[in-house]
Amino acid sequence: MEKDIAAIEEAFIESFSFLDTWEEKYEYIIELGKKLPALDEQFKTEDKKIKGCQSTVWLVASYQDDKVFFKADSDAVIVKGLVSMLIEVLSGQAPDSILNARLEFIEKIGMHVHLAQTRSNGLRAMIAQMKDYARAFKIIHI
Repeated sequence: MEKDIAAIEEAFIESFSFLDTWEEKYEYIIELGKKLPALDEQFKTEDKKIKGCQSTVWLVASYQDDKVFFKADSDAVIVKGLVSMLIEVLSGQAPDSILNARLEFIEKIGMHVHLAQTRSNGLRAMIAQMKDYARAFKIIHI
């Protein structure tokens, strides 16, 4: 059985609890970004860019077996790690689960206070775009 959003969030909270400093946490986020599979160049187009991110982030979504799947890439290492975390939590979930996700792990690991305002805005933009994709797939497949 696949993990639900809450279980994946809890795993992130636990992983971050073992890291003492924000330097270690940023290194972990960067490592997560390095593990993100490369996005095919055909998707690195203007219409796939997240609006509101200072860094360039491309996000694509697909729908299969009543679930939404995300792929992404960024030109900034920390941002790539952040989008990697969001993909880990939200990809493979039903549209309603994505739309209802509160993503409390962001606050619980303290990320909301350690990100610069521009990155925080970018993170919100990524979440909003992922929820927009979920909303669109829900409407299309009702």
